[in-house]
Amino acid sequence: MGTVFSFDVRGGGDRVEAALHAAAAWLHHVDEVFSTYRPDSQISRLAAGTLTLSACSPDVREVLALCETAGRLSHGWFSTGYAGGFDPTGLVKGWAVERAVAMLASAGADAVCLNGAGDVQVYGGPWRIGVADPLRPGALVCVVHADGELAVATSGPAERGCHILDPFTHHPPAPALASLTVVCRGLTDADARATAGYAMGPARARRWLESLPDTEGFAVAADGATWQTAGYGVTTAAHTP
Repeated sequence: MGTVFSFDVRGGGDRVEAALHAAAAWLHHVDEVFSTYRPDSQISRLAAGTLTLSACSPDVREVLALCETAGRLSHGWFSTGYAGGFDPTGLVKGWAVERAVAMLASAGADAVCLNGAGDVQVYGGPWRIGVADPLRPGALVCVVHADGELAVATSGPAERGCHILDPFTHHPPAPALASLTVVCRGLTDADARATAGYAMGPARARRWLESLPDTEGFAVAADGATWQTAGYGVTTAAHTP
């Protein structure tokens, strides 16, 4: 998926060790199936019309169903069709990470934190999850405290430039946020909701996130101003790591 994943696993024995290797293998498998940068991936072949959906793996069909659900929930602001084909980039990383953490939890790990390029799924705890400041490299803009199952996903242009478009105009959102962080129980939902919310722009994203159960958001505007939904439990960071 063109990024770095890091595991922090507490407790367990041989079963957890085996599950850790299986989880890493799972992430490599997801990259092979879903990468839009690999011409031989199932997603690339599906987009090119050289592979039918019925011939794809069950994982592809599962992700497509999840993307359709995310599209309906966001009233079309989550989209897989920016490039004219099926590109599930805005959801698949969160889905893959969430499943990898479940593998480790099922094997008996006491606590797990899996970080995929700043999108984090945790199990057990306690954990403190720092959210990067998009305007001050190396600094944190806030910290999320977690003890149990929780996911934190951030969307914005700080790392990869502008890559999330308004799906209705096919242009970058205007005005655009510097970043939008979403917190909910699972990273599949957090990833998709952060993507959709960023595409919406600040005002619409805030109203939408406030309407969703068990979902909170924290945003940084281009001028450095911030806002958060009513239930977003954070501690503002006043230091650089």
